[in-house]
Amino acid sequence: MTHADKEKRSPHKSKMILSPVLTRVQAILQKEMVREFLAELMSTYIMMVFGLGSVAHMVVGDKFGSFLGVNLGFGFGVSMGVHVAGKTSGAHMNAAVTFTNCAIGLMSWKKFPVYVLGQFLGSFLAAATIYGLFYGAIMEYSDGQLTVDGPIATANIFATYLPAHMTLWRGFLDEVFVTGILQLCLFAITDKKNNAALQGTEPVVIGILIAIIGVSLGMNTGYAMNPSRDLPPRFFTFIAGWGTQVFRANNWWWVPVVAPLLGAYLGGIIYLVFIGSTIPREPLALEQSTESEDHRKSVILRTTPHQTSSSLTHVSVSPKNRPPVRPARPISDPIRTQQF
Repeated sequence: MTHADKEKRSPHKSKMILSPVLTRVQAILQKEMVREFLAELMSTYIMMVFGLGSVAHMVVGDKFGSFLGVNLGFGFGVSMGVHVAGKTSGAHMNAAVTFTNCAIGLMSWKKFPVYVLGQFLGSFLAAATIYGLFYGAIMEYSDGQLTVDGPIATANIFATYLPAHMTLWRGFLDEVFVTGILQLCLFAITDKKNNAALQGTEPVVIGILIAIIGVSLGMNTGYAMNPSRDLPPRFFTFIAGWGTQVFRANNWWWVPVVAPLLGAYLGGIIYLVFIGSTIPREPLALEQSTESEDHRKSVILRTTPHQTSSSLTHVSVSPKNRPPVRPARPISDPIRTQQF
């Protein structure tokens, strides 16, 4: 066999080898758990790139950023994340939201580690991306010193830190409260049995919610509200050169992990108890009205003579010949909470 013949056959052979591999990869990517994992990874990555980028503008960008810009960056970053993954995973992008959905029975616990792993990986990669993009500005601003506190601190680009006017436990309660507000409003926005956002507008409404929380309640703790937003970037700064001080400063690192879980759960329960349980459910009301209508028709048919449309003939309609009354179809089917 000549060398030319071998070259002609080698592409065909490589295709024979790659085809089963590609088929197997495609089959893996089509699995529900894998798709949800990738959806949470991508949506969280998008949210965090926009959010952390806006913080970098405020910290090292001099006149390029502001606190309002941070709120808009995170708010509409969440909106873009919902557009990316809303139909696939619900676009939680928040371990506290995932925890609450599992705790109250809207989602299986077996999906919890899948969602959280995707969120953490997406957030970590976003921190690495922002570090790479703003590396020059960070080094110029800090004179090459990666510090956690002080006038040239840059660790706060990536994670939240407790300000001087707050104590640890006041900060904990603040995070519980703001995350509770977040989860309560998320349930209201996505509850199809209540005054939910119009279909297709949920991403914008949720983005506005994040921005409103930021401009009204964000000063005290930086409104982390999300273990997936705070812990992975903090770990990135630990390995990127900021050192162990990112975990030691005010012993704050565990609060954005624990407090949002408690706050989101309480906010979800409060909504379901005070609002969700009091909303009339349409299918039940329609079923009852259908039964009443059937009963009324049967009484009328038994107590009044049957008449035809013609006045010249009178035909008796027996129960056997009477057409069956079909129940009315429900106006709409119930939709699972937080499904866009």
